[in-house]
Amino acid sequence: MKKFMLTLSIAMVCNTWLMFAQVGTSGLSNAEGLNKSVYGLGFTAGWASGIGISFRAHLPSKISGQGVFGIIKTSDKLYLSLGGGAQYDLVRSNRTRVYGAGSLSYYYSGSGSNGVSGPFRIAAGVGGEFQVREALHVSLDGMFVFFSDGRVIPLPQVSAHYYFF
Repeated sequence: MKKFMLTLSIAMVCNTWLMFAQVGTSGLSNAEGLNKSVYGLGFTAGWASGIGISFRAHLPSKISGQGVFGIIKTSDKLYLSLGGGAQYDLVRSNRTRVYGAGSLSYYYSGSGSNGVSGPFRIAAGVGGEFQVREALHVSLDGMFVFFSDGRVIPLPQVSAHYYFF
């Protein structure tokens, strides 16, 4: 699992050229002009908010929220990731968004007892969301992750969402 996360982190950093822009809704250039909520469904991978399927809601303000759930069950082990986060828009344009973010997550791996050291995580940082296609958006966050075993590590996380306008 550690090798997978290291490979995923390196791939995220190397593929940042794929990111071009953010949640633009009908040409509105600021969050205050957004008069309805916008919802997205996608995938998130990171130590801060979890690894799995994610649901994101942009409220009619500068605030957004996200929930993440991932589960893999093999014959003898269960891998579970549950998390969520909040985002506050700092800068927003038609195609990009820069935000401050906070996340909370829980990881489980094992059969009976949790084999993850520091399974609870709290994170804070900044991120950017970029529009790749009309409704497809990619996010990259840089987060300081506080593990429940006392470690603090700066780590990236990436998301891709399809928005329903």
